[in-house]
Amino acid sequence: MSEAPRSATVVVIGAGQAGLSAGFHLSRRGFASALDEPDAERTFVLLDANPKPGGAWQHRWESLTMATVNGIFDLPTFARTPGSEDEPSRDAVPRYFAEFERAKPLPILRPVRVLEVSRIDDDPQGALLVATDGAGGWRADAIINATGTWNNPLLPSIPGQDSFRGTQLHTRDYVSASAFEGQRVAVVGGGISAVQQLEEISRGAQTFWYTRREPVFLENGFNPEVEGRSTIAKVTADVEAGKPSSSVVSYTGLGWSTYAVAARDRGALERRPMFTAIEPDGVREADGSFTPVDAILWATGFRADLAHLDGLGLRNARGGITMRGTQVADEPRIHLIGFGPSQSTVGANRAGRDAVRAIEKLGLQRSERPADPREPAVRR
Repeated sequence: MSEAPRSATVVVIGAGQAGLSAGFHLSRRGFASALDEPDAERTFVLLDANPKPGGAWQHRWESLTMATVNGIFDLPTFARTPGSEDEPSRDAVPRYFAEFERAKPLPILRPVRVLEVSRIDDDPQGALLVATDGAGGWRADAIINATGTWNNPLLPSIPGQDSFRGTQLHTRDYVSASAFEGQRVAVVGGGISAVQQLEEISRGAQTFWYTRREPVFLENGFNPEVEGRSTIAKVTADVEAGKPSSSVVSYTGLGWSTYAVAARDRGALERRPMFTAIEPDGVREADGSFTPVDAILWATGFRADLAHLDGLGLRNARGGITMRGTQVADEPRIHLIGFGPSQSTVGANRAGRDAVRAIEKLGLQRSERPADPREPAVRR
């Protein structure tokens, strides 16, 4: 970056549910826009990689309607207007986020992808440098990272994977079941998305369901009111111990949703052990037999999208990041929200608030702003 970086006390990376919550609470607690009031004592800016409001929701598959999503919690002080349960979530949620942004103006730059966060010098209290692909550099005293998981799909490595002549895709690339009509489809994964996609694909295709472990279906479902706190406590204990993050369903199990029941009644929930190899025209089963398939859908989930933070050395030997609340234990100026116990929409809201409170306790002020800052490439 040849241009001098601009400055903000806090840079929020991501403007989905968690990022918008953080932005709301920063504004509410008196942080000014780094775009409109760059000389204020405490400033903030949000950098969002998406071209428009909606976070990862704008990329979901078309059949994921508001009736089948796992729950959307209102953004702070902004009730969502009830709509049709048949409306695709990729339309309804981005519209709601856009309404929030109009009602609660925040300093958001988009589309701006953060490439790397680094330390400017060896001073542990020194400023951080945020490099981007479209808004120059930003000098920050604290980072609130709210990048979610959508851009970091988990893809297992299986012998022979590159030899397959059929179609392979991840949940991230899934659009609709119509693409698999009349085919033989292997669906891999034991989470909520895997079951949803298995059910709808099985309506017009022959499906084979593979998981590494036997999925656990809860007869009475997961009750957030009863079991929510204990589940959050388990996830919190894991991230505070520095364990690598895992999926929410690994803690909660699967409920007998309408689509799970439909898949079971259609015979699609006949789980097979994970295949051992992929061959040009199919998969080699755990028992050594061969099953021909036309397509493999990897509904294998996601991991936290944190590659831009790798240069800070936050990970431990196990690949996890030790947390204390929303703060990285060894770097309290870095906050991860929508991460670990705050992966749910209600959790993301609370984490945004908690991160702002923790940053206030650090007593940070705006870093010294260089002269002649570069104007943003895109502003919304």
